[in-house]
Amino acid sequence: MHHDAIIIGGSFAGLATATYIGRARRSACVIDTGKPRNRFAKHSHGFLTQDGSEPGAMLSAARDQVSAYPTVSFVSDAAVSVERDGDGFVVQLQSGDMVSGSKLVLAYGISDELPKIPGLAEHWGQSVIHCPYCHGFEFSGQRLGVLSVSPMSTHQAILISEWGPTTYFLNGSPMPDDETLAKLKERGVAIEPAAVAAVHGDGQALAEIEFDDGRALPLDALYLGPRNRFNSDIGDKLGCAVEETPFGRFIRTDGEKKTSVSDVYAAGDITRGAHSVTFACADGVMAATSIHRSLVF
Repeated sequence: MHHDAIIIGGSFAGLATATYIGRARRSACVIDTGKPRNRFAKHSHGFLTQDGSEPGAMLSAARDQVSAYPTVSFVSDAAVSVERDGDGFVVQLQSGDMVSGSKLVLAYGISDELPKIPGLAEHWGQSVIHCPYCHGFEFSGQRLGVLSVSPMSTHQAILISEWGPTTYFLNGSPMPDDETLAKLKERGVAIEPAAVAAVHGDGQALAEIEFDDGRALPLDALYLGPRNRFNSDIGDKLGCAVEETPFGRFIRTDGEKKTSVSDVYAAGDITRGAHSVTFACADGVMAATSIHRSLVF
């Protein structure tokens, strides 16, 4: 079957795209591996009517609702390559199957690349976190820390101090310049220069941060802004223009979520520096309505 749109990625951006294409009575195939970025978090915050909900449950409910549209189908597989085929595309799946469509939506998301510090990955998404707007309220007034992982970490330390007493862990990186030190001091941010050996806690709750010199400090939440990578190289292979940032790359799109490649759209975390369920869904809606108008006109 030839589809009006092939959507690579079935998390919030991909499902929002599929919803609006289905409501326009056009056909869409969603290709998804079932590994959304926020699968490590127990709760999602900030999305209206779903504040505090479990991300997996939100996605499951959304998929059930999208599945009710007769023109939308799902394939549980990984897209490995895309080729032009006349006026459309053919996507090859890991299983060897092929999916064809007129328009292509890249919504395969990103993965975070955490420093190799024992305990970070085990607490990621719970008490080792990156976004204060998504998770900061729940740790208000508690013992907070920011781990230096990039030049933007000082900016993050200044911001996080809005939510509670904050320590900036340099982890052996150079001391900030005098101007930055003054800003940190003004915000009441303490600085710990020692290299970090591990973080510890029971279950998903953080308890302390340990240093190479044997010392440890109590800690309730640790923030960091890790680099991230695309979950697929399909955009690169197609030649989609990208932007480089301190945190990784994102695919450049216009206001209608069109990439630099004709008939290829992109939505969600791969297209922006700010990440949230709300942004992802908005991107999907814009991509879908743009695709429908292009099919009509």
